[in-house]
Amino acid sequence: MMHSGAVTIERADRNAAALLANLLGLYMHDLSDIFPATPGADGRFTYDRLPRYWTDTDAYFAFLIKRGDQVAGFVLATRGSPATCNPEDLDVAEFFILRGHRRSGIGRDAAGALWDSMPGRWIVRVSEANQAGLFFWRDVINAYAGRSCTEVATRGAPHGWRVFTLGSHVASVACPRGMECPVGPYESGFACTDCLVPPSARTRGCRGRLPSTGTSDTR
Repeated sequence: MMHSGAVTIERADRNAAALLANLLGLYMHDLSDIFPATPGADGRFTYDRLPRYWTDTDAYFAFLIKRGDQVAGFVLATRGSPATCNPEDLDVAEFFILRGHRRSGIGRDAAGALWDSMPGRWIVRVSEANQAGLFFWRDVINAYAGRSCTEVATRGAPHGWRVFTLGSHVASVACPRGMECPVGPYESGFACTDCLVPPSARTRGCRGRLPSTGTSDTR
């Protein structure tokens, strides 16, 4: 299917609640073979945390992804990540591209637009059971951040997780310990991420590729 028009992300408010609830139902159905999720008595999947995106707009951010005038998906992001202890970290909580728009570059463009729109240090968490998603995020994050990103394997149930850390192009990520980086700045000009990840768990950035073991369709 051919689509035309620029890819944009648009902050969603409470008026888009019904639309986002419908899209979240499709998203949860897509991932229901990976994560334990069952529809309600009415046959619909529900996302219990969605109301927070209308009541706490300083910490919860909902975006519609559009190609021209067409809705192509959504992003939910939060300030604060379950993968880190820094309350200022930004987290890609949920990310979804409709099937008719996949494999057209929309996901890559939308992710870059999201990171550019909100300066800071970003966290992306991907289940190792989500093989297509893991491939997608490794590729997109590496293209966006290069050697300034890290990838860490963490334990989880029922599946392990890969946690990616990267900085926005429009922001410099300062060393949280206020120390001079012992290995020098990365090519992108961001501060060293050496002190952000335990040395025993740290990979050689996103270019130190790890075997892809997990996920759903490319988004």
